Amino acid sequence: MDQLSAMRVFTRVVETGNFSKAATSLKMPKTTVTTSVQALEAHLGTKLLNRTTRQVVVTTDGALYYERASRLLSELDELDGSLSSSQAQPSGKVRVALSGAFADRIIMPAMCDFHTRYPQIQLEFDIGDRIVDYIAENIDCALRAGTPSDQSLVARKVADLELRTYASPRYLQKMGVPTHPRDLETGHFGVGYMKAYEGRVFPLEFRRDDEEVQVQLDYVTSVNEFRSYVAAAVAGIGIAQAIAFTVRDAVDRGELVEILPDWPRDPIPLYIVYPQTRHLSNKVRVFVDWLAKQLQDAQNCEKQRSSTSCVS
Repeated sequence: MDQLSAMRVFTRVVETGNFSKAATSLKMPKTTVTTSVQALEAHLGTKLLNRTTRQVVVTTDGALYYERASRLLSELDELDGSLSSSQAQPSGKVRVALSGAFADRIIMPAMCDFHTRYPQIQLEFDIGDRIVDYIAENIDCALRAGTPSDQSLVARKVADLELRTYASPRYLQKMGVPTHPRDLETGHFGVGYMKAYEGRVFPLEFRRDDEEVQVQLDYVTSVNEFRSYVAAAVAGIGIAQAIAFTVRDAVDRGELVEILPDWPRDPIPLYIVYPQTRHLSNKVRVFVDWLAKQLQDAQNCEKQRSSTSCVS
């Protein structure tokens, strides 16, 4: 048995969902696909797939083997590519973990541009603010706000995020418009934001010249995902601090109003991180460079919102 070939066949069966589609994709007879998977199962001494007349279901062992095999095959393809002229056109899958706010506002609107530049790269996104296991989940890189504390990660700073303070017109009509951050300490509520790996609700922070103010507001609800955080503020549940370009549409629609504009928060650094144990392949490198530029363009656009060159 050619184990490497069998691994490629197995991973393709998992990805396509059945033997027939895998055979078509690999340009080989269906019987060859079936025989290869059976030989691999015999070699490993475990069942990788459960077959029915309608579908193929991956077993627990099969799912574990698929994750490791696909990673190994991807790295092997990358190694082959690094020693050939095909390296000029990077290819393969790139798995990225990031907040839905960045996916919605930065990446998805520009995906056609990325695909045009790198048509052989497939991007897979893990959307959310949860903690990820980079190795077990085969995550190539992640976009994270705040200075990383995990020393096992390599971090590249790609932006400084400017946060402003917002509330809905409904909330301000009911609770009043504050003129100083200390006004928030009496009678006001915030939308609580909690990072999964911090385990605490973050306070609102303000700065004007040399004066710094930190306010821990009471909250009706707290969330650990940015889109829900903004949605709660739009609903009038409380005050929120958000990255300016991520709430631009809500502000333009009149759903949110900036308050305390003379009291911005210190910028929060934004990093792309990846495990030290994982070589930064060319396909990941070009994505990181592209994403860094998209973030910079978004921030520049926010600073020049009146310019006709800025298009949502």
